[in-house]
Amino acid sequence: MRWVANLSQKTLIFMAMHWNGFRQRLKKDLLRLREGLNQEKDQTRQMVEIYLRQASGEKISKNELKEAHQQLRDVIKGMGLGVLLVLPFAPITLPLLIKLGRIVGVEVLPDSFREAASPPE
Repeated sequence: MRWVANLSQKTLIFMAMHWNGFRQRLKKDLLRLREGLNQEKDQTRQMVEIYLRQASGEKISKNELKEAHQQLRDVIKGMGLGVLLVLPFAPITLPLLIKLGRIVGVEVLPDSFREAASPPE
């Protein structure tokens, strides 16, 4: 039973030594997440505006329509990832799924999160 107390003490010491680094990384990651979500929100708003203009009979350029279709694909990808996040072991399975997707040539992440998730070179 003494080894449990010793382990707890070592864990607490480790956490105390690394708390600032963990806190700074968490803050940086949450800021990146917020930026990505804001970008997705803006792109989705533009997509809806393009589709509404098209539905009202306004002439839409092919480039605008292409961007709207790309954003719709990103929204669908995001919904799929959202479902995966509620499953057990998501912190393990999601990175594996992203890496596997890159290996087979399928991009799993929406555009707004690709830069943040790409490994540093």
